[in-house]
This record gives sequence, structure tokens and C-alpha cells, in this order.
Amino acid sequence: MYDYLIVGAGLYGAVFAREAVDNGKSVLVIDKRPHIAGNVYTEQVEGIHVHQYGAHIFHTNNKTVWDYVNRFATFNRFTNSPVANYKGKLYSLPFNMYTFNQMWGVVTPAEAAAKITEQRKEITGEPRNLEEQAISLVGRDIYETLVRGYTEKQWGRDCKDLPAFIIRRLPVRLTFDNNYFNALYQGIPIGGYTKLVANLLDGIETRLNTDYFINRGELSGAARKVVYTGPIDAYYDYFAGCLEYRSVRFETELLDMPNFQGNAAVNYTDRETPWTRIIEHKWFEFGRDENGNELPKTVISREYSSEWKPGDEPYYPVNDAKNSAVYAKYKELADKETNVLFGGRLGEYKYYDMDQVIAAALKRVHAELSANP
Repeated sequence: MYDYLIVGAGLYGAVFAREAVDNGKSVLVIDKRPHIAGNVYTEQVEGIHVHQYGAHIFHTNNKTVWDYVNRFATFNRFTNSPVANYKGKLYSLPFNMYTFNQMWGVVTPAEAAAKITEQRKEITGEPRNLEEQAISLVGRDIYETLVRGYTEKQWGRDCKDLPAFIIRRLPVRLTFDNNYFNALYQGIPIGGYTKLVANLLDGIETRLNTDYFINRGELSGAARKVVYTGPIDAYYDYFAGCLEYRSVRFETELLDMPNFQGNAAVNYTDRETPWTRIIEHKWFEFGRDENGNELPKTVISREYSSEWKPGDEPYYPVNDAKNSAVYAKYKELADKETNVLFGGRLGEYKYYDMDQVIAAALKRVHAELSANP
């Protein structure tokens, strides 16, 4: 009998498995997909590590997490500096002095601050929706050009119909700094995320194409405890209803050219362009293979935000009041479980960045090992 059955070979499951095995526990990892690494899975195409489930850029201020992942991969120095395309005009992101110069022609921080302050006055009371919230933070011009269309595509709703809390803050930098993440540590694992997760799972029994729910009784009976990283509502057979997500659809192309857009990420912020952004995967590793050779072809992915329905890949939890109330019912049951641990974005119905997933997994597994040495 195994000490732990881990359902899901993504980052949470792989970190939990690694720590458990390194502390003398026996572990079986299963995943219904034909590959490890969950949504951070990368697949090599013409020497390019393609992010099959959307762009993943590792960034963190947590030195413990940074040191941990560097045990299993070498990270490059990639810095996320996306570009916004609004009806053919290009702007730097996040909002910084380059952006303000491109939009208004201002050249000093004082000029930019005055422009934003003047436009923010349009909203006088407490913002009632996302549109008013955004304008109260950055003004009408930035909202209309860089926020509105992208957000409406992302959520499938008019900004006036979205709650203000979705945009609690928008980063405004009065400096010429277009590093999107304000993090001490940032980069992409050389060789791709799949290689990182493979190193985490090295020597650990892993079964792919294995659906936990088809073999639930047999699999659960094979271990003393279950670490479950799938959708929590599915675990409880949706008795309180389906938790909602936003999903993403990708159109990926291999192009016989060395350079399509010159940047890893270009966001399309007008409402008329149907996709939200285009990712050009080779630029995550500077357009070169692992031996430093320039790559003659390129791979791009157009991303389309979509409403989620059962059977689609769940990406972003919709943490509104309705879904939070549904999740609370599942959480109440989960807290009473003695032999099942729930973790990860789906298991906790929580939006996690990669570093947060790893930190949560480390915290949980170390607490578990302390209680059950």
C-alpha cells in the first residue's frame, strides 16, 4: 500500500510527491492526461518549447520557492515586457512612461501624472462597476485604449456589467520600466517546464491516461491518503452545483519564418480583434535552441477567451459571490476529510501563480509530514 496517492501530475502534485518521497514515503502519482506537468506542459516543436496551455512566466519574491525550483531546473533571464496592439498602434505594458509618451507625447513624469489626475476626475463617487473603477485609477484614455476591449474579451461581458473589485488596482509607473512583473526573481526554465516537472518526479511511480473517477475505489484503496488536485466540485459529484471558470482556446501555428512579431506576447486591446493576445513561444528563450543556435522557424498561439462549460479546460476561477457560496459548501466537506487533502488551483478553487502553487504545496506537505513522520 502506498502512503499517498496523488491525483494530478502538475506543479502541486509533483512538489508534494517529491517532498514525500524524499522523506521516506511511498507515492503513486496519476494523471488523466497523456503527459505530466499539467497546464505548465511544454512540448518541443522545431526546437521551440511551446507552452501548450498558455504562456507561463515564472516570477516570485519568495526566495525559498526560487531556491527550490532552481534545484530542478536552470532558469534563463527572460523578462516579461508585453506590447499592446490597439488598432495597429503599439503601446508598452504595463502602463509606464513609454506608454504615456506613446499615447500623449508627454516626456516627464510630472506631465504624465497631471494628465492621469485630470482624467481621473471624471469619476466622483464610489466606482459602481469595472469601467468606473478603471477610469478612477488611470483615466479615460488608457481605459478606452488598453483596458476596455481586452477586459471585455477576457470576461465576455461589458465592463459596465463587471464588478469593480475585478480591477482593484492597475499598475501605473512614472518610470521607463516595462518589466511587467515587479518581482525579484523571474525567468523561464531552460529546456521547458515539462523538463522541470520531470526532474521533480524523477524516480517516482507515475501513471498517465489514468482517470481517478473511473477507478476511484481501487485507486483510493491502494493508498493511506489521497492528495487531490482536480476540481473539488467533481470530487463531490457536483452536489452543490458546478463551479464556474473562464476558459481559453488556442490556435497554434508553425510558421516558416524566423520572426512573426518580435516579442513573446502582444496583447490585442481593441474589441474588434477576436483574440486577446498572440504568443510567439521562441522569444521565451531568446529565439535560440538549448545549444544557442538561432531557430529558423517560429510557433505562434492566438488566445481566445471563452465561457467555460463542463468538458472544457478550466483556467480562471470566477470568484464572485455566487461561486464563493458554492465553493464554501464543498470546502466544508473537504475540511472534515481525514484521508483526503485538497490542493492546487482546482482543488482549492483559487487563482494561483506558479510560485504560489509551489509555496502552498511545500507548506501542506511539510505540515503533513510533521504530523505523520
